[in-house]
Amino acid sequence: MADNNETLPEGTDSIVAGASRTASEDNLIMSDPTPRHTSSRSKAVDTLRTSGEKLSGQAADKARGLVGQGIERSSEALANVSKLVGDTAAQLDERLGAQYGDYARRAATTIEDTANKLASKDADELIEDTRDFVRKSPGVALAGAAVLGFALVRLVKSGLDQGSTKDKSTKR
Repeated sequence: MADNNETLPEGTDSIVAGASRTASEDNLIMSDPTPRHTSSRSKAVDTLRTSGEKLSGQAADKARGLVGQGIERSSEALANVSKLVGDTAAQLDERLGAQYGDYARRAATTIEDTANKLASKDADELIEDTRDFVRKSPGVALAGAAVLGFALVRLVKSGLDQGSTKDKSTKR
C-alpha cells in the first residue's frame, strides 16, 4: 500500500497525492504577507463596521425626531396645565382666600415658564441637559427613573386589565 517502503502513521492505508507540503511550500505560505482569508475577513469587518455606523446614525436621527415630538407635546401639555391652574386661581381667592389664589398664580407662571423653556430647546440640547443632570445627581436621576418605571408598569397593567375585562364582557 505504501510506496517506497515509507512507514505510514497508524490507521493510514495510503498516501494521498498533494496532501503533504514540502519545506519550500511552507516557506511560501509563511512569507505571504496578505493571505486571502485575511483580506476577505477585513473586507467583511469593514462592511459590518460601515453598516453598523449607518444603522447607528439612522437610529440617532429617529431618536432625535421622537424626542422632538415629545418636547412639543410636553410643552403643550404643560401650557394647558398652566392655564388650568391659572383659571382656578380666582376660585381659590373666593373659597380659600387671596393667599391660596396667589400660590396658584405663581405655580401657573412657573409651569408656563417651564413650558416655554422646554419648547425653545431642541432634542440635542435636552439630551445634553439630561446627561448633565444625571452626572450631577445620579441618585435623584435613579429615583426618578424608578418612579417613572413604576408608573409606566401601572399604566400598562391597567390597560391590560381593561382589555381583559372588555374581552370577558364581549364573550357573554
